[in-house]
Amino acid sequence: MPHSIRVEDLYEALRERLNLEWLAGRSGADHPLLAEDTDTTGIIAGPLNYIHPNRVQVIGPAEQGYLDSLRPANRKQALRQLFEERPALVMLVAGIDGPEELASMADAADVALMRSPLPDNQVLDNLQYYASLFLSEKTTLHGVFLEVLGMGVLLTGDSSVGKSELALELITRGSRLVADDAPEFTRIAPDIVSGTCPPLLRDFLEVRGLGILNIRAMFGDSSIKGTKYLRLIVNLNRMSAEQIAGMDRLSGAHTNRDVLGVPMPQVTVPVAPGRNLAVLVESAVRNHLLRLKGYDATEVLIERQQQVILEQN
Repeated sequence: MPHSIRVEDLYEALRERLNLEWLAGRSGADHPLLAEDTDTTGIIAGPLNYIHPNRVQVIGPAEQGYLDSLRPANRKQALRQLFEERPALVMLVAGIDGPEELASMADAADVALMRSPLPDNQVLDNLQYYASLFLSEKTTLHGVFLEVLGMGVLLTGDSSVGKSELALELITRGSRLVADDAPEFTRIAPDIVSGTCPPLLRDFLEVRGLGILNIRAMFGDSSIKGTKYLRLIVNLNRMSAEQIAGMDRLSGAHTNRDVLGVPMPQVTVPVAPGRNLAVLVESAVRNHLLRLKGYDATEVLIERQQQVILEQN
């Protein structure tokens, strides 16, 4: 996790979503907006507040109406007090222009001034959600993170076990790549873990013998997924024929793995010559979907056997 988030980082992340326009205070681009020690119980952004100033002070039609109702000298004093509190960002919303003095005072105070045409509640929701994502607990797991049959699946296993080759085959079968080698996971809710790719590695997949492949350039935009909830871990384990024969033939190798405090279902798939791993991974996903709906093939088979024994007796 980075040490802090700058104002410019927020601008780049939300520029398109909020249709942001940077009006003044460009010199405040490097000011920290969020840091690891930020109080997670506090409100990062909120309407104009002089008593408990927010890191992002939002000025909407109501706030502008209040400022416009003041005499020029009082309005300047109010704006001067706004910048004396050293907010990281002042945001105009609903497309308002703000007081005439606002831009020049933002430049003088080295405080970024931006504007969005969206209403204040929508802007505040996005700002707070962005802050909560940064402040959430994060971890990096080694593996390849994919969307397989609509489900977020992390392929794990020892180095050179064949994760990237398997991922490449799954992509050719319609799966989408989220991240290779070092996907980043964030717990965004008590039971939800979301995965994404570090900016440096986006679109790339390393395959031994072929080197670095640009999956987006090779297979198109539809082969890449920006973020996905993690729902299943598939652990690739190189095994001998004897080890495979010793596995539980009814229930398979199903366990849970702790990911940021969330128990994540994990299935172990043996890697051995002649096994079609892409088909096995897709089947594992389909079987997991059935389990989520309450269907367990093992239990159904056991019930059938018991019924046959009862009928014979």
